[in-house]
Amino acid sequence: MKKLFVSGHRGMVGAAVVRAAEAQGGYTLLLRSRQELDLQDAAAVNALFATEQPDAVIHCAARVGGIIANRTFPADFMSENISVSFNVIDAARRYRTPRLLYLGSSCIYPRHAPQPIPETALLGSPLETTNEAYAIAKIASLKYCQYIRQQEKLVYHSAMPTNLYGPKDHYHPTYSHVIPGLLRKFHHALVTHADTVTVWGTGNVRREFLHVDDLARALLVLLEAENPPDIANIGTGTDVTIRELAELIAEVVGFKGNLCFDTSMPDGTPRKCLDISRIASLGWKPATDLATGLRETYREAASTGLLD
Repeated sequence: MKKLFVSGHRGMVGAAVVRAAEAQGGYTLLLRSRQELDLQDAAAVNALFATEQPDAVIHCAARVGGIIANRTFPADFMSENISVSFNVIDAARRYRTPRLLYLGSSCIYPRHAPQPIPETALLGSPLETTNEAYAIAKIASLKYCQYIRQQEKLVYHSAMPTNLYGPKDHYHPTYSHVIPGLLRKFHHALVTHADTVTVWGTGNVRREFLHVDDLARALLVLLEAENPPDIANIGTGTDVTIRELAELIAEVVGFKGNLCFDTSMPDGTPRKCLDISRIASLGWKPATDLATGLRETYREAASTGLLD
């Protein structure tokens, strides 16, 4: 049994990795809550690796948020994500952990990257300004993994997921990502009998969405690959406009009122759809279509009071 350290195991991605690893078997999971281990404390992180000697790491812990959160707190997003990631990667390197899989984000790619976005687009042109700080932190960490692999032959590599949704998402009214934000808005409109829901932006930009359980399966595929790529995109390979997404969520929730688009709010990157040929070549493909995933996510969030 491989001892697998999953950082951030109580977050949306980390919890999904735990579910997937437990379902698949073959792993002894090494888990620490934020109260048990502060990942910004380098000495504490090193002590964990020295004592536990994990065989592999999936590094999921990160500070995340939607477009407004990224625009409002850029210094915090850069500082916390660089600190946490470098502490974990440094400790793994120091104690010669054989495998480490770092979780990046599709926001690392340029604002005007070719579509669908290949991994080779990285650093090809300027980033989207609204999430630049977060993206730079992610790029620094993935490049650090790449350089360790090149220099020391430890298999440290990275996965770049597209926009995620599913269980344990965050439903903050201002700082959430687009799907939880819209689910909350439409649910609130339904229960208050509102006539209109306001959606930020023009509704014309295109986004790709992946259920977090599909991502977790892909991460295990990458972790178990003998010679994985340094960077692998993980997505569905298809995208929708924000207007189409809002209309689908309205249908899922049962809201029958009107949509209004607030064009004073930023759209972000015009389009972001990933080329997933690398991960597909390893035998993985997404299993959850968007409509089904949204219905399951809404049912879970509404039943547990996350949308109240």
